[in-house]
Amino acid sequence: MPSNLSDVDHIDRVTTLTFDIFGTVLDLAGSLTPPLKELLEECGASETIHAGDVWGHWRQRQRIEQYQDNLLTLGHSGYLAVKRRALLYTLRTLKVDFHKEQIDEFMKAYQVLTPFQDALEGLGRLATKYNLVMLSNGEQSYLEHLAATRIKIDFKNILSAESVGNFKPHPAVYRFAARELRLEPHQIMMVAAHSFDILGARHSGYRGAYINRYDLPYDESDYRPDFITRDFRELCGILNV
Repeated sequence: MPSNLSDVDHIDRVTTLTFDIFGTVLDLAGSLTPPLKELLEECGASETIHAGDVWGHWRQRQRIEQYQDNLLTLGHSGYLAVKRRALLYTLRTLKVDFHKEQIDEFMKAYQVLTPFQDALEGLGRLATKYNLVMLSNGEQSYLEHLAATRIKIDFKNILSAESVGNFKPHPAVYRFAARELRLEPHQIMMVAAHSFDILGARHSGYRGAYINRYDLPYDESDYRPDFITRDFRELCGILNV
């Protein structure tokens, strides 16, 4: 069930919704697990290693790679570059033999990611009341490609962490977005299926809606979301759109 954790007056001030894309609007597991299974079969590892297990290890390594870039002030090394590095690390950890050409072919799956149906429906409904903005760790050109060819929603702005030189949840990303939108942070609500993203946004003065589509607990933090819902349909119901 949705959880309303906020003072309604705060939400009434919100004019703009910023959206995480990967895993919130776009179904990464559903889009990438089948080609990952094919990759393991090509590498002769599918009988001993399951694609789902690789996916879990790989996702954890991706977060570590991004945090390392932030902590070591290495800049924004690129969303797709991070995913590739994390995949290579994961496959080597699991002792999977592979060739560069196989990884190149697998990475093409990122160009055809499939959206969640509830997200597409929800974005359409939310657009009748709010300005919709993409705020993602992906590269600017990549985000524009996904918006035009995969999501097909007319976002008011598409903002990339690449412009800041840090990955979310670095506070600089959220401050950058507020400046670009010429809004006060409390006029913006971050919508994401990852608690670290909501935590970073709330720490930066945004409101927050946690789409808990993976049934995971929220981080132990004082920076709580205003709403917790299972999907976009529940969020639309709470926001009366």
